[in-house]
Amino acid sequence: MAVAADATAPVATVRKKVSRPMVVAAILIAWLVLFAVLRGRQTLTLAAADLTGLHRWFNDVNDAIGADRNSNPIFLYFFNEIRLVIDNLVTFIQSLISQPTGGRPVPQIGWLGVVGLTGYVSWAVGNWRVALLAVAGFTFLGLQGLWQESMDTLALTLSAVFVALLIGIPLGVWAGISDRFNRIMTPFLDFMQTMPTFVYLAPLTLFFLIGPASATITTLIYAAPPAIRITAHAIRSVPETTVEAADSLGSTRRQQLLKVLLPMSKRTVVMGVNQTIMAALAMVTIAALIDAPGLGKTVVQALQSLDVGTAFNAGLAIVIMAIVLDRVTTAAAGREEAARRSGSRFLAWRRPLLIAGGVVTAVLVYLSHTYVWAAEFPGQGGTGSAIASAADTATNWLQDHLSGLTNAFRDAITNGLLNPFQTLLTDSPWWLVGAILVGLGVVLGGWRAGVTAAVCVGLLVGTGVWSDSMTTLASTVVATVLVMLFGIAFGVWMGRNSLVDRIVRPTLDAAQVMPPFVYLVPFLALFGATRFTAIVAAVVYAAPVAIKIIADGVRNVPATIVEAATSAGCNTWQIITKVQLPMARSALTLAINQGLIYVLSMVVVGGLVGAGALGYDVVAGFSQGELYGKGLAAGLAIVLLGVMFDRITQAAARRTSA
Repeated sequence: MAVAADATAPVATVRKKVSRPMVVAAILIAWLVLFAVLRGRQTLTLAAADLTGLHRWFNDVNDAIGADRNSNPIFLYFFNEIRLVIDNLVTFIQSLISQPTGGRPVPQIGWLGVVGLTGYVSWAVGNWRVALLAVAGFTFLGLQGLWQESMDTLALTLSAVFVALLIGIPLGVWAGISDRFNRIMTPFLDFMQTMPTFVYLAPLTLFFLIGPASATITTLIYAAPPAIRITAHAIRSVPETTVEAADSLGSTRRQQLLKVLLPMSKRTVVMGVNQTIMAALAMVTIAALIDAPGLGKTVVQALQSLDVGTAFNAGLAIVIMAIVLDRVTTAAAGREEAARRSGSRFLAWRRPLLIAGGVVTAVLVYLSHTYVWAAEFPGQGGTGSAIASAADTATNWLQDHLSGLTNAFRDAITNGLLNPFQTLLTDSPWWLVGAILVGLGVVLGGWRAGVTAAVCVGLLVGTGVWSDSMTTLASTVVATVLVMLFGIAFGVWMGRNSLVDRIVRPTLDAAQVMPPFVYLVPFLALFGATRFTAIVAAVVYAAPVAIKIIADGVRNVPATIVEAATSAGCNTWQIITKVQLPMARSALTLAINQGLIYVLSMVVVGGLVGAGALGYDVVAGFSQGELYGKGLAAGLAIVLLGVMFDRITQAAARRTSA
């Protein structure tokens, strides 16, 4: 009997695995049938200028807060004080490197001093190659005619990173040494990292107004989770035997932390600083929507006026700054190990050279503080004008010669995939779509994911922007499908070929460094201001993470299994489709999860270039006071979509790997 039971177990497992896709197919077929009967009924459509009671209530709350801001004790002694501290910090750093203050026509440290400091710090924490890159990169920012805008962006980024690390590293250490605190923090960090960058803007302006201080507070809140999570991981990764050895020698908890845990996790913590800086830079550029100065503001204004040349020039400056900051912090994380491997004879001279370099840097700072020629970047930004002109010329050429091809591609995806799916979502009764989402959540992720989906659907209805939410959902799903097609194609190629992986992976790593804004510019030139532009930009933005996850999943399939399939006579296609992809299904599910989250964050940013829906609602809420409540509700809807996507796909990933 035991043998018979064991023999039937695989059959039952197969049936269970086959039944899930069949149930999903049955749900989708039922949806199509009911859509044909009920199309156009109870769709909860809301015109662009219309407001619901919730939106008006949000407007009233905003007005009431504005009226009581300087009398309400909570604002007077808490929110206003926080804003004042952050504002003073930002103003101080701006006065150092970007804005004239104290009757001076230039900042305290001019361009020559900033470039010298950048090179010296890059050399001190990294190496001479990184220092050369940093000096060349910052000098190029000036040649682009964007020195002050770049320094404003850097000032806000440094302010946000300083406070984020001041808060994040201690919390990360606490989470690393305390299981209870780690369990408490993990759901909050998951939630914060699930939320698209757009979502942070609206609610925080309610408490901190619009301006650089609010932009910095928004940025530090967005950038703090990587610092907390990676620091906690670093602390927890220290071998237990090392901690036990220190404990056996009579070390106190404080001594273990300062002498063992932190020194041994230093490299990982520095990588956490890298991720915090990258997150802060991405958020600072988007915070231009709430009047943050710098390169992001230039990009936003150019995108809104469809000035591709100016947007490209400023976007290039953002990319350069991101590359410099990324390379410097990455080199800092691996400097000691790289130095040991190199065995260079110059290591003995490093300290004297650093002292000499410090003296030279001090002289450059003094010159930039004292003389106008060393403070104001020379020239009129001719390089930037040439770049903008070349971008405009390329845009015109593309539109004149490739418009037939690009328009055909755009129309094929839009009319063949996006429009039908969007119609299915927006013209179905709201309760039918909600039931489908809940049903898919239960089938794919289990009853808990279904409950989460039900709660999110109910709250989405309550936001009053159901139709716009469905439009955003359609764009997100279509973009995610395209991401997975690219992810599987390139991921399998990389996973099966180590040479391809070594060639392609650095490009993917570089693509993940760039802030989301930058991706809109080239596709604006190709496809104009349409929702398709946002979809293509979202695909390019999200594809690198999906490709790398799938590549790692394919590579981790045991070589013995692949060899067994080969010896059984399977060809390459059969090995990929019957062995490697099925065994990497947990990686595929994780790629879908990350792809959805990345796509959602980019699709809503596409509201700046004609994507409409929730992204447009949020942007309109900042620019038109009467639509603030609707914009806030749209931000909440984005959160709900993100949470629903994340919970269902994570639960599906766990069930797949179980």
